[in-house]
Amino acid sequence: MAIPLYISRLFYRLNGSCGGSWLPRVAPLFWLSATLVLAEGVALGPKVIQAVQKKYGASAAQRVQNWQRLMSNNRGLSEQEKLGMVNNFFNRLRFRSDIKLWGKTDYWATPIEALGKGAGDCEDYSIAKYFTLRELGVPDSKMRIMYVKALKLDQAHMVLTYYSSPGAVPLVLDNINKRILPATRRTDLAPVYSFNGDGLWLAKSRDRGQRVGTSKRINLWQDLKARMKREKGDNAN
Repeated sequence: MAIPLYISRLFYRLNGSCGGSWLPRVAPLFWLSATLVLAEGVALGPKVIQAVQKKYGASAAQRVQNWQRLMSNNRGLSEQEKLGMVNNFFNRLRFRSDIKLWGKTDYWATPIEALGKGAGDCEDYSIAKYFTLRELGVPDSKMRIMYVKALKLDQAHMVLTYYSSPGAVPLVLDNINKRILPATRRTDLAPVYSFNGDGLWLAKSRDRGQRVGTSKRINLWQDLKARMKREKGDNAN
């Protein structure tokens, strides 16, 4: 996982994908996050299963069908139950680097792409969990995508965080530590920066951050939104 070049030039550099070395060492930071608004929603029209099977195979089509059933049949659960179910569902995917999966140093897969491959890296886990929970009715305002440093591993990492209420200690949904724990118990993670559809912030304190630009300058973000839009069109009735 590589922090976008725009940020790395301003503050520090990361190399690798979900496990790069940090140059120089980043001091631990307080938790700060911002809403990540990705696209207009997950689109699973009647042609999606056939399209997935044609591109990725029968096993992939089954994974997408299971995902579709998960989103269709569990809207009535509590938010805590949804968190556990979705976290477990996507953590069953194999971990693979972007180089091995896509031939690129950094690639943000859509949920359909990750399920198609049956694998992903930390960004893919976090993004897929976010989309699915939003489809299950968890509000955007309660979810955040966060770039962090995994301190014990000395690696770049990405997680999904959930806030039960404004100002609450967030719960962390992670593919390294598969238990959903409050951020206060994840002392092995140090927040770095967060972003949303409007802006980009460097984490400085628990409640405030330094705005350093707009999310339009994150090419991976723009590419992901474009592919999600195409998938939505391809899967329409």
